[in-house]
Amino acid sequence: MKINGTTVQTVDSFRYLGVHISQDLSWSCHTNSLANKACQRLYHFRRLRDFRLPSKVLWNFYTCTIESIFTGNITAWFGNSTKQDRQALQKVVRSAERITHTELSELQIIYYKWCRTKARWIVKDPTHPNNRLFSLLRLGKCFRSLKTNTERLRSSFFPQAIRALNRGN
Repeated sequence: MKINGTTVQTVDSFRYLGVHISQDLSWSCHTNSLANKACQRLYHFRRLRDFRLPSKVLWNFYTCTIESIFTGNITAWFGNSTKQDRQALQKVVRSAERITHTELSELQIIYYKWCRTKARWIVKDPTHPNNRLFSLLRLGKCFRSLKTNTERLRSSFFPQAIRALNRGN
């Protein structure tokens, strides 16, 4: 394949800014890499538990090392990930819950929290290129929902962020 006279190699997937992008634009490759990376960190997590550290210290370790893996670019990939991919990631969270003996946030809740946070940043910044997508309805309390024709668009960041903002209002 050539682009502007330069030969370009065709690949099944590639990594860009820490996100694995596959040829079919599914997120399975990315979620598999996240699950593998998180499972590697669970070993260290178990070792800390064996040293009988307090639950608060274990919780801090979890949020800094394991949850941070999941939340990196979560607004880009989580909405359109498959149920099977989400279950694989949630399995890691459940393993961490058993180690800490505390309840940890589900990835769906973390995703909505990040959507709401990023949407608020966009709404507050009038110079943001996507600020115009967040327009208030006449009463000024809720944001106008975007018209979506496909499930892929409906599950993407902007419609989800508008729903998260409207639920929070």
